[in-house]
Amino acid sequence: MNINYDYYRIFYYVAKYGNFTQAANILLNNQPNITRSIKKLENELGCTLFVRSNRGATLTPEGEKLFAHVSVAVEQLRAGEEELSRDKSLQSGTVTVGVSETALHGLLLSVLNKFRSKYPGIRIRLSNHSTPQAMSALRNGRVDLAVVTTPTDVSNPLHEYRLTTFREILVCGKDFSHLQNKVLQLKDLTKFPLICLGKETKTNEFFSRFFMSHGLVFLPDMEAATTDQILPMVRNNLGLGFLPDIFAEPAIEMGAIYGLKLQEKIPKRDICLLKNTERPLSIAAKELEKMLLQEKTLLE
Repeated sequence: MNINYDYYRIFYYVAKYGNFTQAANILLNNQPNITRSIKKLENELGCTLFVRSNRGATLTPEGEKLFAHVSVAVEQLRAGEEELSRDKSLQSGTVTVGVSETALHGLLLSVLNKFRSKYPGIRIRLSNHSTPQAMSALRNGRVDLAVVTTPTDVSNPLHEYRLTTFREILVCGKDFSHLQNKVLQLKDLTKFPLICLGKETKTNEFFSRFFMSHGLVFLPDMEAATTDQILPMVRNNLGLGFLPDIFAEPAIEMGAIYGLKLQEKIPKRDICLLKNTERPLSIAAKELEKMLLQEKTLLE
């Protein structure tokens, strides 16, 4: 059967209120139209749905069976419409973001603070990823957006927006503090144990490229799983390490670690917003994207 949905909606309201006139008022219609629609529905279904009396309209056994199904459908559709309306007004919704650790602390947390203050009804889900993992999650649709650090080497369907820059600082613990008054060359670092993130990370790739550009091979002695693990490893004198300025500078100011001078200039890195151009964003995700891009403008 290919029955007009409006007939079912009219049937729902007549059955719910037991009155053709009241249903017409709620539907902003008139009683003759409501009566005709019910008659058409009964003809299509081949059965009587209501018994009319002076007290109103009562469902027949067939009408009761139909109402049990129609009421669920109409109420689910209405709930869906209300949910979309709330999403449109940014009163509800969910945004999932894949984020690398440096990007989280270097930019995303401050933006999320503003976003939550403005839209407290929006749920935010963060997935802590390395840059390659976040890019994979974005390609596969497991996250709406990704905020990561360079190098990214993005390709279609991913698109990249550079948001802000940060720099890496060479640091050491107390046992190596005698080096802080020297200007070290990159080749000198091969004499000391080095700490870095694992080979599967873009940070490791970044330093591999940096060392290679100076004719050297980057071979860290210890690999950390996350950036925040490097700081205690350096502080406990397990080796020299490179830390993003947002992690290094507060620890240096507290005297927990020491900053070292390097003759070769370490290239700056970027925190980027990535989106999948093949997957449409929800209204809430679009708003977060807008706020991230506005943050870029403020930082320029």
